[in-house]
Amino acid sequence: MEHAAYLGPGALIESEDPAVIAFAREQAGDGDDITRAVRLYHAVRDQILYDPYLPLGRRESYSAKVALVSGRGWCVSKAALLTACCRAVGIPARPGYADVVNHLATEKLIENMGSDIFAWHSYAEIWLDGAWVKATPAFNSSLCDKFGLKPLEFDGRADSLFHEFDRAGNRHMEYIRDRGHFSDVPIDQILETFRGLYKSVFLGIEGDFQAEAGAPSSV
Repeated sequence: MEHAAYLGPGALIESEDPAVIAFAREQAGDGDDITRAVRLYHAVRDQILYDPYLPLGRRESYSAKVALVSGRGWCVSKAALLTACCRAVGIPARPGYADVVNHLATEKLIENMGSDIFAWHSYAEIWLDGAWVKATPAFNSSLCDKFGLKPLEFDGRADSLFHEFDRAGNRHMEYIRDRGHFSDVPIDQILETFRGLYKSVFLGIEGDFQAEAGAPSSV
């Protein structure tokens, strides 16, 4: 099969895990691939809370299964989970990556990272109706409300990427580099970049990002 590499499990895209399979089947329900993929997108977006304070030096922070079990993840693990869920119900999917500038990141997050550049930001690419379609499940709806953002929607036909501006017209997300797609999470490459770019995120950041969100930086 042409997309066989994007249907099987990976080391961090654990589409064969019983918990992932059960979640995927329950959330996808019946219908065509687009209908099921859209349901999976919304389930991962809103049921798994976005948490960039996770210890990014630990392998489990990149795992689809761990994001599902813990109910928290960041862009990489949430995209991995959406990818795993699609594969679990027979829809080809793969993680994609890009570097972005987040103009609305919190001061605390930027201070701990030492940069407003978010390298290896991740989304899922899903094979639907004969084309690869990008889907970004990172920010849950309640978090978007706190930041004054429109929750990213996904219809299975058009790419779902971060908004350039927030509801008030302020700059939000700027894509500056495309890092391509992979069959599994390229954790070694990601960690190599992070070691050279960030200063204090490997052990995690103290706090509750969901509770602290809503105070944008001056960047």
